Amino acid sequence: MYVRGLELVDFRSYQRVVVELGPGPCVLVGPNGVGKTNLVEAMAYVATLESHRVATDAPLVRFGTPRAVVRCAVVHDERELLIELSIEPGKANKARLGRSAVTRTRDILGALRLVLFAPEDLTLIRGDPSERRRYLDELLVARQPRFAGVRSDYDRVLKQRNALLRSAYLARKTGGTRGGDLSTLNVWDVHLAEHGARLVRARLDLVDALAPHVAKAYAAVSASRSDARIAYSSSYTQSENLEEALLAALAESRLQEIERGVTLVGPHRDELTLTLGAMPAKGYASHGESWSYALALRLAAYDLLRDDGVEPVLILDDVFAELDAGRRERLAELVGGASQVIVTCAVEDDVPSTLRGMRFEVGGGEVRRV
Repeated sequence: MYVRGLELVDFRSYQRVVVELGPGPCVLVGPNGVGKTNLVEAMAYVATLESHRVATDAPLVRFGTPRAVVRCAVVHDERELLIELSIEPGKANKARLGRSAVTRTRDILGALRLVLFAPEDLTLIRGDPSERRRYLDELLVARQPRFAGVRSDYDRVLKQRNALLRSAYLARKTGGTRGGDLSTLNVWDVHLAEHGARLVRARLDLVDALAPHVAKAYAAVSASRSDARIAYSSSYTQSENLEEALLAALAESRLQEIERGVTLVGPHRDELTLTLGAMPAKGYASHGESWSYALALRLAAYDLLRDDGVEPVLILDDVFAELDAGRRERLAELVGGASQVIVTCAVEDDVPSTLRGMRFEVGGGEVRRV
């Protein structure tokens, strides 16, 4: 699979730009701040319907314009498919596949498989658990797009349950004698356990499949003897019946939740633990080890998707400038055979020669092949 063409209209800094890409290495060169990351962010958005840089869609639309449009031509098994997205903040986004409108935007998920590594990925190691949960869920959806619906159902139930708990909490704080109406809380517990169990079961299976790839990728990138291990951490996953275990955990935490006005148990609170040797990676890994671990997580995702039978597009956004010479060469050796690897850089000499294929200069709102 590879991206053959990309067109952006009013996306980020671009009024309009068209880029014709090809298989193999593609290097986007230009000073910092000229829009290289905007290009790869647009491709990643087509693949995930999320930005790795911002939490909302508004910053994706060029200032003063009502919408942004991203068109991406993807080639797989010698067949080309055009994916089109219209991003309209405050409204429902619209999408087309092969020039036909789709009922739901998430129906385009799976049309482009893509793995992006960017400087922001250091938060996978150093950041909050939410970053690692997001990593798992994005990979889960990339492998099985139907889980986008499971995530959506869980988030909807969680929002309703939190609203109920919050109302009860505020009623108590303002002197209400009954502390708010919690008569429907048991119903929301059942829904949360149902959708949550499906999500957690899928995450557990994913971590089992991913773990050996992470260990292998870390060893290859870092040339270290320390083992990189991942594990799913939760208070209720020891039981074979996850739905019953989650219901029991909700019942046990009921009083605390009422006192705090928020749901304290469920997959939205779980953790992907990362260890390096005998120590947790967060707080103990050096800068170089953290970069290697973050790279290993992305490369493991790439290998897992490739094992599923569709080789994804691999993007390395401003990565090589942060790596020493040894890690640069080892990374280039690992990804050199990818069907398409897109590299962004400010200095072309930072990119190993084995990855210098098609070259594009980015600047002044334009992308020019050289």
